[in-house]
Amino acid sequence: MNIKRIFALVLSIILAASLCGCGYTYADITYEGNYENSLKGTVLNVYNWGEYISDGSDDSIDVNKEFEKLTGIKVNYTTFESNETMYSQLKSGGVSYDIIIPSDYMIERLISEDMLKKFSPNELSNFKYIDSAYKGLFYDKDDCYTVTYNVGMVGVIYNKKLIKKPKHSWTALWDKKYKNMSLNFSNPRDGFMTAQMILGQDLNTTNKADWDKALELLKSGKSVLQSYVMDEIYGKMETGEAAIGPYYAGDYLTMYENNNDLDFFYPEEGTNIFVDAICIPKCVKNFEAAKLYINFLLEPEIALANAEYIGYASPNTAVVNNEDYYYYQNKILYPDEKDMPKVQYYHDIPSDIRSYYEGLWVDLKLY
Repeated sequence: MNIKRIFALVLSIILAASLCGCGYTYADITYEGNYENSLKGTVLNVYNWGEYISDGSDDSIDVNKEFEKLTGIKVNYTTFESNETMYSQLKSGGVSYDIIIPSDYMIERLISEDMLKKFSPNELSNFKYIDSAYKGLFYDKDDCYTVTYNVGMVGVIYNKKLIKKPKHSWTALWDKKYKNMSLNFSNPRDGFMTAQMILGQDLNTTNKADWDKALELLKSGKSVLQSYVMDEIYGKMETGEAAIGPYYAGDYLTMYENNNDLDFFYPEEGTNIFVDAICIPKCVKNFEAAKLYINFLLEPEIALANAEYIGYASPNTAVVNNEDYYYYQNKILYPDEKDMPKVQYYHDIPSDIRSYYEGLWVDLKLY
């Protein structure tokens, strides 16, 4: 190779690095949609869960920056920690969002309260990539409010070095052998679910007596627990401070990367399956940009980056069928049909029942 060619190669590498600034080259991404810049200079307000989009770390794609570069639309990105926080923000009317990504039961509530704007996902060029299993779901049967973003199930994580292989049941969280080593959810819906599954209840029961029975079961196991947790489970399980606890399958895979002594199972009684979906709220101010952003998130390479960064199951067939996908055919995220646990979705429960079980949860914490 002559000197001029060497110089040209070095220069191209330097230019590529300066353009991306975060470990990848924008020009390497191939897009299927049309992202013209007629909305250049406008702002898109996106409201999403924390750590729920590829952000450019670890040589990944910075999804929001790439969208900005492609369209000239400024993404104003903020995060929430729960569906209820997101709902309160929307309900207050003090802030306007163009994109939100709530969970199934909350979408059901938002639709019933006329807080979402209708659009036509079928008109998006990349909607074809959403698996039919995640179209027409109970909260949006006609596919006119939502596009599925991520899918997940809840299971039990345990440390093989600290405890012998536990029974593949929710009752493992109550086992006295694991006293002061066991964890449970600190949010009421998931916490009650662990007891409801043992009792064989409908997770969406409106019978207060069912919630009372679940409360008594939770109380009976409280002496075994080390603590109630949400994201605190990462530190506790990764360091061996705790030995067993329930959490979302995708998050287990993240924990396993940091501690290979961890293992996982779906309990024999069944579990919760959940879907988070992209929606446009009624308060939208940049409707056309919102639809453009949704189509962008469905792009095969963008969806792949998000799926690998987040670690949850993808509803995007271009991701799932890609042999280069880091979690390709992963049996935790994508169990074989024979290994698929029995599952129930959460639905939006009438407000009086919601208030009732939330009150019981306060009683449990004080017990």
